[in-house]
Amino acid sequence: MAVKYKLKKDDEVVVIAGKDKGKTGKILKVDRKKGKVIVENVNVVKRHMKPNPLNPDGGIIEKEMPVDISNVMYFCKKCDKGVRLGYKLLDDGKKQRFCKSCGEIVDKD
Repeated sequence: MAVKYKLKKDDEVVVIAGKDKGKTGKILKVDRKKGKVIVENVNVVKRHMKPNPLNPDGGIIEKEMPVDISNVMYFCKKCDKGVRLGYKLLDDGKKQRFCKSCGEIVDKD
């Protein structure tokens, strides 16, 4: 069953556990069924690829692997640290995410 998370694609996050602890990056993909996210330049591994139509030369490529969503936090630029997110209902009835540390609204629509 897919679970709802407060993190979305293109959010800036900081890794809080694992070999890449402290690194920040943008979320490229969220897998809600497995509870994983792929973060830009985090958990990079080398893979040996056979030649195929997309990669005719083959060889060793570097790619980002999924990280558990519990190991990343939203990175608030105002607080300059990883923070928890909450939901707020605005006066016009829209639901917005906000930083629980400084209270700044995250979604600038």
